Amino acid sequence: MTQTVYPTLRYRDPEAAIYWLERVLGLILEADHRDDDGEIVHAEMTFRGNRIMLGPVGSGEGPSGGPGWTYLVADDIDGLHGQAVEHGAEIVIPISDTDYGSREFTIRDSDGHLWSIGTYQPDTGE
Repeated sequence: MTQTVYPTLRYRDPEAAIYWLERVLGLILEADHRDDDGEIVHAEMTFRGNRIMLGPVGSGEGPSGGPGWTYLVADDIDGLHGQAVEHGAEIVIPISDTDYGSREFTIRDSDGHLWSIGTYQPDTGE
């Protein structure tokens, strides 16, 4: 299936955000587009084959909508939680097993975006 929804987040420091997302959550930088000064104006990262897009606050590429909340489906929740703790991520919702069968936790990045990581995967009917 082709991805048709792309979370797009704005950061005060896209370079730092990319570094954090790589180290803490294991996202992979796939593309970064820079201006003449070498500053990132648009970047794309993947997690398990799904892309998110990010860019700087006030880039002219669109409005800054405020902090977002992204949910990542993963298999090794405890491993990712340990990785997040190791890198000093702010744990907003501690790791737990939910009443709907997911194991998950939520962290906040430096720009206030929330990232929930869990085993819950919506039934898409496929």
